[in-house]
Amino acid sequence: MADTIIAPSKASETGAIPLPADSIIVVLGASGDLAKKKTYPALFGLYRYGFLPNNVKIVGYARTKMDDADYKKRISSYIKTPTDTLEAQLKEFLALTSYVSGQYDQDEGFLNLTKHMEELEGDVEERHRLFYMALPPNVFTTVAQHLKKNCYPKTGGARIIIEKPFGHDLASSRELQAALQPIWTEDEIFRIDHYLGKEMVKNILILRFGNEFLGAAWNKNHVSSVQITFKEPFGTEGRGGYFDQFGIIRDVMQNHLLQVLTMIAMERPVSFSAEDIRDEKVRVLRAMPIIDPKNVVIGQYDKSLDGTKPGYQDDDTVPKGSRCPTFAAIVMYIKNDRWDGVPFILKAGKALDGAKVEVRVQFKDVTSGIFKDIPRNELVLRIQPDESVYVKMNTKLPGLTMKTSVTELDLTYKRRFSELKIPEAYEALILDAINGDHSNFVRDDELDASWKIFTPLLHYLDENTDIVPARYPYGSRGPAFLDDFLASYGYAREQEGMYQWPTTKANGNL
Repeated sequence: MADTIIAPSKASETGAIPLPADSIIVVLGASGDLAKKKTYPALFGLYRYGFLPNNVKIVGYARTKMDDADYKKRISSYIKTPTDTLEAQLKEFLALTSYVSGQYDQDEGFLNLTKHMEELEGDVEERHRLFYMALPPNVFTTVAQHLKKNCYPKTGGARIIIEKPFGHDLASSRELQAALQPIWTEDEIFRIDHYLGKEMVKNILILRFGNEFLGAAWNKNHVSSVQITFKEPFGTEGRGGYFDQFGIIRDVMQNHLLQVLTMIAMERPVSFSAEDIRDEKVRVLRAMPIIDPKNVVIGQYDKSLDGTKPGYQDDDTVPKGSRCPTFAAIVMYIKNDRWDGVPFILKAGKALDGAKVEVRVQFKDVTSGIFKDIPRNELVLRIQPDESVYVKMNTKLPGLTMKTSVTELDLTYKRRFSELKIPEAYEALILDAINGDHSNFVRDDELDASWKIFTPLLHYLDENTDIVPARYPYGSRGPAFLDDFLASYGYAREQEGMYQWPTTKANGNL
């Protein structure tokens, strides 16, 4: 497959202002896992395709003391170079990088960082800097304050990228925002939710508003339910202590899946500009009531049925007796003219029977009469893995009878777009930040509205110690009663063997 990527739209189309030549990108937390697994590979990908500003310099900053060789070995450890060309490009990329060691809560380290940046910048008239905080949330505020105090350029400007989690409830989120807003303006802040950088999530706007036949059926008159599913086939793998602080609802649903929901449900924006898109997303959130606990099920994975995989509480890093949910299914509603009464079902879990993130829009039954128990149509957006869009539809089975069969209109990306590379989410989002495009980043009022919806449920689960997650076996689909729960909201699960994707085989009967 050719390794080609389509160039981004011109910044003028969205009103964004790109970073100019001679800019500096600073990765704070450069010695950590996020930086070496995601941030630096994404920066290298952008370098390969010529999307970084001309003469850019990349500076790492962290507490770890490293010499230049150790630093470059660490940041390139997750960058694969199977060809001589890639190996040569990696050497060129590493030549752009350097490292400064310093504390996160002391001026001295940040002053040394500024001195180093000024040496790299030389005598430029305006200094432009992008700070990427690949850091734990407990140091966000401290680092942001020190950056503004010690590293903000006197001429030019700066931008700051903040990783989730953005707090753990409404109060903590507002506290974080209140600490950042006096020193960094909303235009300078880029709150990154990497799901908004995924190709299929970005494609939702085009699918919805660029196809009239979809728009006509995209409402409560035709849609029975919408499911947004996140499945991981592995457990906490020794990181249970970290996960236990958040749980699956905070870790995945309040941010990633809710972002996808807003893209699915929003009205047509008047333009592709960041504020027009985010205005429509916020309108969706404001039309959503807080979550009713009766519309929620939670679970926690136990040992696998064959005993080879440990349960959540078998992880030594997990507190004994933890009630932390590793699975949740939540039914949400949108009180507006388009969606009133349609259940939006968010499902997320660890240690399940596969790896999958998808959106499943299930349409209502066709009018009864000539058909009996004919399956419902579904539009499925597979976000990962194997990006695809397919419509499950009923058709006549070839032969002399009028038997029906479920088949699909199938757009599988790796077949249809075999000449193109799908960019990684972090590549797309870092490039957006470089270009000054906020479209795929979370705005302050959007963050506030999302926490308002989830915080009462989170506090309810935290405070009611008699609520214990249902156990489900490692490697299963989730709690045993999941299908009954979904059916109670009108979701019709296909019968086993009724549908086989991507091909349907006739049984030979005419």
